[in-house]
Amino acid sequence: MKQESFPSLSANEMLEMRAAQATPLVAGPCSFAPRARPASGARPSQRDCGFLPFLIQRDGTWLYQGTPIRRKPMVCLFASVLRRDAEGRYRLETPVERGEIEVEDVPFVAVELEWRGCGRSQVLAFRTNVDEIVCAGPDHPLIVDWSCAPGGDEGAAIPYLTVRPGDGGLPIQARVARAVYYELAALAVEGQRRGVPCLGVWSQNCFFPIGPLPDACVEDYPDEHG
Repeated sequence: MKQESFPSLSANEMLEMRAAQATPLVAGPCSFAPRARPASGARPSQRDCGFLPFLIQRDGTWLYQGTPIRRKPMVCLFASVLRRDAEGRYRLETPVERGEIEVEDVPFVAVELEWRGCGRSQVLAFRTNVDEIVCAGPDHPLIVDWSCAPGGDEGAAIPYLTVRPGDGGLPIQARVARAVYYELAALAVEGQRRGVPCLGVWSQNCFFPIGPLPDACVEDYPDEHG
């Protein structure tokens, strides 16, 4: 079995990464969710490492030099310093160095759902595969692109959850896992998207369409987040 190996990190670099991972909690209905980190640009003192041999697969598995990283604390540590630039490229960034990595789809997977309340005041809280809690709402929308033909292992248009903003207009997202999608479908109520009937879910006074009604035409649902 091939042994995992990682880029050497100094003690100071590890401390910097851990400091970047620690974020204060916010008050309100989603008080158990960490506050989104502000976007950060390149610092003059940072060393550019170019392309790093990391790959995040569609199922959320992190690979280093083709080998899965099995230690979840290490994955969570790397995920805490993940950034996305205005062109959509992903990178790992600490205060002292940065490097680009490859991502097959999106970096994270929403693997668990909890909800509180009902109706407009309902709060949907998702846990990602790196144990980050994200509450759907105005700052963390659920996005479904119905212009894509249904397919894939989900058998339907796949919802994506905004985890945190990127450095430009493109967010860092989590793909909603199949089991979580079924839970969302069970919570869905009838609503409208730009005047067209659809099914969707409420969270923090925001309505998020997750699928058209059977007799609705997909072409009537322009992408609101495109």
